Amino acid sequence: GKKPRPPPPAPPAAVATAGLVIRAAAARVLGLRPGPCGADMQPIWVSEPGNGKVSFSLDGSSRSPFPAKDAALEALLDAIQRETDEISRRDDAISVVELARSEAESKYGKGIYDGKTTAPGDTLRLAYLPGGALVELPPGWTLCASAGACGRIAFARGAEEGKKADTLILTKKKQASVRFSVEVDAPAAPQELRGAAPSAEEAGPLDDGAVKVQVEGVDFGDLVGAKAAATNGAAKEEADAGDGEFVVTAHEVSGKIDYDKLINNFGSQRISKDLLARIEKLTVGAGRVPRLHHWLRREIYFSHRDMESLCKIVEQGKPFYLYTGRGPSSAALHLGHLIPFLFTKWLQDAFNVPLVVQMTDDEKFLWKGEYDAEKGDNLNHYYHLTMENAKDIIACGFDKSKTFIFSDLDYVGHMYPNIVRIWKSITYNTAKGAFGFVGESNIGQSAFPAIQAAPSFPSSFKTPLGGDDNMACLIPCAIDQDPYFRVTRDIGHKLVPKTHPLGGKPALLHAKFFPPLEGAAGKMSASNENSAVYLTDTPEMIETKIMKYAFSGGRDTAKEQKEKGADLTKDVAYQWLRFFLEDDEELERIGKEYGSGQGEYWNTGSVKKRLIDELKRMVQEHQERRAKITDDEVREWMAVRKLQF
Repeated sequence: GKKPRPPPPAPPAAVATAGLVIRAAAARVLGLRPGPCGADMQPIWVSEPGNGKVSFSLDGSSRSPFPAKDAALEALLDAIQRETDEISRRDDAISVVELARSEAESKYGKGIYDGKTTAPGDTLRLAYLPGGALVELPPGWTLCASAGACGRIAFARGAEEGKKADTLILTKKKQASVRFSVEVDAPAAPQELRGAAPSAEEAGPLDDGAVKVQVEGVDFGDLVGAKAAATNGAAKEEADAGDGEFVVTAHEVSGKIDYDKLINNFGSQRISKDLLARIEKLTVGAGRVPRLHHWLRREIYFSHRDMESLCKIVEQGKPFYLYTGRGPSSAALHLGHLIPFLFTKWLQDAFNVPLVVQMTDDEKFLWKGEYDAEKGDNLNHYYHLTMENAKDIIACGFDKSKTFIFSDLDYVGHMYPNIVRIWKSITYNTAKGAFGFVGESNIGQSAFPAIQAAPSFPSSFKTPLGGDDNMACLIPCAIDQDPYFRVTRDIGHKLVPKTHPLGGKPALLHAKFFPPLEGAAGKMSASNENSAVYLTDTPEMIETKIMKYAFSGGRDTAKEQKEKGADLTKDVAYQWLRFFLEDDEELERIGKEYGSGQGEYWNTGSVKKRLIDELKRMVQEHQERRAKITDDEVREWMAVRKLQF
């Protein structure tokens, strides 16, 4: 018979330590249990000292569904490298302890075993990395004294011509490998056994298999700006099935949102009937618009900060201005992107006020930009997207004499004194807490929130607003943007004269999320094509998307639908009609008939058809207006000039 293969040689201590750190990092990012995922080491160090390759199984990953797109997999590998760097930087002491097998199993469970294997005998040697892993140490292996002893652990990324990469995630095979090198060939710790075994409470969270690191491009869209996106479908479904758990932060939106709870969590105010009547008196009463916007009437804009004080300013005859923005990440906008602009256009008409629109091309480059050794970087690509997106914004029908659209790349010099003041006022701890920055965020990302805050202050627009530093600012936005402006409001008094009516705080109007096609929880995402209707879609595409993908709240059979009617809260076509059908009476009729299964709109098909007609008309009119807008026209809207108000 064949002789059993001898086990591979034990790795040098520095390589073994790096393997343990990478395994802990991967477990935190990929939602793995550090023990059961195994960690096969290929003995590359034999021919290439200081190098190793570790592979582990993704079978137990709690990331569900596991991402399949290359860009998402690269983002996960980036995150594992960042987490590896962070564990090395903390440089925690690594304990190595011996325990009786029975004691170890009863205290920690079987999650301590390395993959499927364990050393023979009644005694186990366990390696414990605080906050990272508690796993059995293979016979003959030694580790450095601490996680940072081997210096930086660098991943080998990319592949040579015609070869497969050594650091990669294979979704179908449910496997991940990391090829790495250590900076310092550090020796093993002087005592082989050292430190204390963790308590069961300390060890428990290491083996729970939960995802502990949120990854940009996988768990949320863009970190900063009015465009965070929830792509975590699994979290949505769980939230739907569960007891209404939901998440809304500056960079994640998921679950079935309880907006009352959100108002309590954020500390904003609900828009009351009294406040609506006051807004109506100042706008409809002044004869500038025929009636309140249907998004106010239907509580789609539902929460605010300082809107009462803003009404008081208007009643006193003092001016204010509107501020909104867009991060130009794609040439085509979807309907969800239009919502803040359509509402802002109504506010401009209703209050007869100037508007500034910030195009954050700088932000998009800081988060998504690329550098190529041959071609250089793609910063100009985002500037080009600014021009394209500006055409869609102009097509919403703003008043040119009262509207200034600006690219950060062009205009930032005018705002720079205020940006410096904001930088000076916000500590790094506050920024990290509010925006989720980590040690591997580039320094531009950490600095960016000040650039998004600067337009909240009139002194950023000396020419367009005519030098009145006492003007108040109103920002209509989706409620996930509130955390940015909370930080801005906290320091606002430092950027305005003492006589500023709101003490420098921008007022805010918050919108509910526009639901994605696949289900009325969370928020629409531009990264998932079937979750959105784009302003470039043809009538046929609109029809197909609504018919095929719009989640239905209708019943399974015609009989059941006629008896019970549809669940309007879950039905996407009905929810979209709440956004886009202006006629209250028609909407009420559709809701009554569809919700009871009676009349013309008794079933899903008829409601979807009504929505399709509305969207085709809306998108076609938008496309016709946009087609007439030239680059020269955009430049006129972007010219620094005094606005007429």
